Amino acid sequence: MITSLTRGLARVTGSSLGPYQTAVIRIGLSFTWLCYLLREWPNRRELYGPDAPWSWGMAEQLTGDNHAFTALMWSDSTVWFETVYALAMIFSALLMLGWRTRTMSVLSMLAVLSLQNRSVFIGDGGDNVIHLMALYTVLTRCGQVWSLDARRAARRAGAGGPREGADGDRDVPGIVLWALCGLALTLAQALVGTGMSWTDEGPLPGIGWATALWGLWLVHGLWWAVRRHAPGEPRAVLDTLAHLAHNAALLVIMAEVCLIYATAGWYKIQGSRWQDGTALYYPMHIDYFSPWPWLSHALAASGIIVLLLSYGTVAAQVAFPFTLLNRRVKNVLLVVMMAEHVGIAVMLGLPFFSLAMVVADAVFLPTSFLRRLGRVVGRSRSLPLARPFPKPGLLPGPRSSNAGRAGLLPEQAGEVSEQVEEASGQVGEVSGQARGEGRTVG
Repeated sequence: MITSLTRGLARVTGSSLGPYQTAVIRIGLSFTWLCYLLREWPNRRELYGPDAPWSWGMAEQLTGDNHAFTALMWSDSTVWFETVYALAMIFSALLMLGWRTRTMSVLSMLAVLSLQNRSVFIGDGGDNVIHLMALYTVLTRCGQVWSLDARRAARRAGAGGPREGADGDRDVPGIVLWALCGLALTLAQALVGTGMSWTDEGPLPGIGWATALWGLWLVHGLWWAVRRHAPGEPRAVLDTLAHLAHNAALLVIMAEVCLIYATAGWYKIQGSRWQDGTALYYPMHIDYFSPWPWLSHALAASGIIVLLLSYGTVAAQVAFPFTLLNRRVKNVLLVVMMAEHVGIAVMLGLPFFSLAMVVADAVFLPTSFLRRLGRVVGRSRSLPLARPFPKPGLLPGPRSSNAGRAGLLPEQAGEVSEQVEEASGQVGEVSGQARGEGRTVG
């Protein structure tokens, strides 16, 4: 018992768990938000800008009461609105690509809050998911894999260059970006007069937005300084704190998804239309939720199909949190839930809500599946014309590493190591099952 607890504690404090799952959250939610902003580009001023029915004065009065953060309340200028909207798309694209994910996660979160809190009555439920996940993603190390940051680190390591934070790694773009963020925050407080408090009306009780944003800015600077000038125990302490914050945020994301499904399912149980199995009949006859009326009417014409879909939706949502106790049942229900959201996107015309929920569900996908998916995507991108010629220093030859002695390029060595690691994991799983069967027989 004590040994298991020690191992669990060492794992939580010594590594950032779920790197592929958090990468999916980063890529998927940024992609969803970016697609939404692009689709609504012709209507942006009517949704969040000066031509919105929810006027700037009404939004100012509401945010004055609920103290929600939105940069669009700093000025009613059309130029300022267009700037914020354009920056929101840029930050989402850069976060999706994984460029400077620590900074882009904060900037993208501020852009999401600025637009959504400007017009709170616009959305279909998916905006709430994006809103929450944007807050949680700030605390995750979501750029460990499938990001430009990870690619840059791998190239630096493969080329034998200085590691991140070493004396030879000055990271000029990162320093410039950090300085620009500090300058923008200073101007926002000094010139614009945002009224951001230090002690209240912030993301957490007793912590204002000024404290939160300046704190994140200082932590990023401290992180770079320690990794460059104090690579010993101070760096180990910061790494441990980063692992804890990441793992805690990942746990909160998983709990949030379970809470969404549990509350939705139990509230449906209390409705009479869900109890008699006719609940899905009515939205299929609403023109607003019927992009293809002929398809909706065809399904609604069958009472058995409506009954099965209504009861199946409630059963899947109520059972989802409990299926996490069994990996195989959980994986099966994940497929069911994702198929349900695809059906919602097609039948009810809610693509962005469905895509946001599918991305949130992906946090429970097995790591082995995500790694295979990443390799498949990587192979599809490795066209003959797109393959770069190897650099002279990377040609097979005598090296001090095992990969060099085997005559492998760094990319090949990385793929081989992933295959070996996956195979060892499968062997460990089989041996664990064998031990379990042996104990059962004994």
